Amino acid sequence: MARESLASKKERAAAIEERMFAHYGPGEASLDYTTPFELTVAVVLSAQCTDAAVNKTTPALFAAYPTPAALAAASPDEVAEIIRSLGFFRSKARNLVALAQMVVADFGGEIPADVDALQKLPGVGRKTANCVMCEAFKDPQGIAVDTHVFRIAHRLKLAGPSADTPQKVEDILLKVYPRPQWLFINHQWVHFGREFCRARNPRCADCIVGDLCPTRGLWA
Repeated sequence: MARESLASKKERAAAIEERMFAHYGPGEASLDYTTPFELTVAVVLSAQCTDAAVNKTTPALFAAYPTPAALAAASPDEVAEIIRSLGFFRSKARNLVALAQMVVADFGGEIPADVDALQKLPGVGRKTANCVMCEAFKDPQGIAVDTHVFRIAHRLKLAGPSADTPQKVEDILLKVYPRPQWLFINHQWVHFGREFCRARNPRCADCIVGDLCPTRGLWA
C-alpha cells in the first residue's frame, strides 16, 4: 500500500473531525471540576485510574482543600487518607501537596495558563498540561494523547508504526489538524474510544468513521 501523503492525510483527518463533531459536538470533560485548580488535581489523580473513580473521590478532597493554599498546608498523609481508594494514592498525595506549594510560591496561588509552566508542577506531564490548557483555559497549545488517542491515531493510520510514544503521536496530530480543532480532539476521541474504537471488541461495523479507517475490521 502506497504511503499516504500529508495532504491526503489532512483531508481525511478533516473528514473524520467533521463526523466526530456531528456525533459528539465539542465533547465534554469526563472529570468533574469547577476551577483550573480542581481540574489540574483531578487530572493528576486520573493517572492509571478511571475518571468515574476520581469523580467519587474529589468531592471530599475539594471540600477539605478548596484552594491551592489549603492543599499546600496539608500533610501528604492527610491527603492520602482521602484518596486512598485510587491507585498510587501515596505518591499522588505527595505530588498534590508539592504541586499546591509550588502554585502558591511560584505562581501567586493560581494555576498557570501556560503549557510549559504547567509541566513544572509535580505530577504534571505533557498530557495533563494539554488537558488543562484545552479544558480550563480554552487555549489549546497541544493535544492530550492518552491511551484512547494513542490507540485511535494508530488505528486510523494518522500515526504510523514509528510514532511509538505519546509525544510522537501528538507531533503528527498537530500537523494534520488545524489549531482550532486541537481544542476538541481529546474529548471527542475519548468518547469515540469508549463507544466505538474500544481496545477490545471494537464496533467496527457500526463505526461513524468506518469508511475513513484503513484498518476497519482488523481489530474485531
